[in-house]
Amino acid sequence: MTLPAMPLVYHDALSSSTMLETSVTSLSASQRPQTTQIAKTYRQAAQLFLTRRLPEALSTIEPVIAPEASEQSQDDAQLQNSPLAPIAWASRGTRVKVWSFYLTFLNSVIELGPEEGKHAFGSTRWKALVAKCRDGTVWEEVVQAGYGGVEGSVDADVVINLATLLLTHAPSQQLTQQRLETYLSASSQPTFDIASHMQSPLHTQKRSGIRSHGSNTPRDLNSRLKLLELYTLHVLPRNDEWDYAREFINMSEVLDDERKEAFLLALHGLKEEQEQSAVREAELRRQQQEQLEERRREVEARRRETEQEEARLRDLEEREARRLRRPAESARIQSPRPNSSVNRNGSAAVPARAPRPAKKGMPPRPPNTLANRAGSLIGALQASLTQAAHNMTKNPMAFLRMLLFLIAFALAFGRRDLRERVARLLRLAWERVRRTVGMGVKVSYI
Repeated sequence: MTLPAMPLVYHDALSSSTMLETSVTSLSASQRPQTTQIAKTYRQAAQLFLTRRLPEALSTIEPVIAPEASEQSQDDAQLQNSPLAPIAWASRGTRVKVWSFYLTFLNSVIELGPEEGKHAFGSTRWKALVAKCRDGTVWEEVVQAGYGGVEGSVDADVVINLATLLLTHAPSQQLTQQRLETYLSASSQPTFDIASHMQSPLHTQKRSGIRSHGSNTPRDLNSRLKLLELYTLHVLPRNDEWDYAREFINMSEVLDDERKEAFLLALHGLKEEQEQSAVREAELRRQQQEQLEERRREVEARRRETEQEEARLRDLEEREARRLRRPAESARIQSPRPNSSVNRNGSAAVPARAPRPAKKGMPPRPPNTLANRAGSLIGALQASLTQAAHNMTKNPMAFLRMLLFLIAFALAFGRRDLRERVARLLRLAWERVRRTVGMGVKVSYI
């Protein structure tokens, strides 16, 4: 029942497209900047970029890629869903150069680093430029400002640069995959949104025979192959879509059998490289863990050695202290206590002889020979005579009595029997003296 209405709708669409084409043609003729002026601005920005004057390069190229606030009628404003930048009206070659320069510039800004980037652009401006690349909003910026929001109208070389920028700096490649899938789908299938298609600034270029995308020329085919390579061999593997990448290659109508085989071999090599990299990372983590464990064991062993050494030193100090305390304790124990000379029974207690420590350095005592005994006897006689002389000096009467005794002894010694008797007594006395002197020598020796 709805089929008869389709020709009417199609006729209305054709009528609308005719009016849209007339309006867009007049609008593009009146507002499109000259391509030469955009190319001149591009060359100035590129020169500033090469001399590392990045802020000046950005301020030079921004008027070309930023949407311009144009005064237009209400009818003209309704034709456009979003404002367009001057670059949208440039030729394909200039358009690709400008957008490629802008994306290269953003990559250099990120590589400056936080310190140098904030010094060059300021903290807020540098963070905003970096955020465009990391969250993927730069892709939407290019599509809206440069291509009127028509995803499939974006130049293939610009899409390649966008995908490469996000692959380098975006932490996740989910957005990159979605953008590439949308672009590949839009560029390979015709759109029936005639109003949006006629509104695009590329429509005028297409009517002049300029192609914005597709694979009708060797250049377009080469760009298409680069996009498929980025999508199947870089983006999908980053998202762990290995099986889908293999299936996409096999089902692709752009790739012939030879290219499919090359893509599949490259995909297989990337898969093996990722697996080997995972194995190497696991091995590296294992080695690092072993090294940490080994260092921990070494630290523990050194700690135990230190504790053992400290314990050994403490033991040596305790032994040395006990050795130094032992003689004092022995002397205190062996020394007689007060009032200890009388035991409980009232008898005198004989103190124990304290052992005398051997004196170091004393020569050994000579052996008890006959010559030694004779010398000791002579010494004892000398001492006796000295003592007798001393006593005589102090007591003359004793000396007189001794003299009378000697005279009487001499008179009595004249008798033979008396002499024999005296001689016998002298021998006995001498023997007693000799024994007494010998005992004295022994006692003195002991």
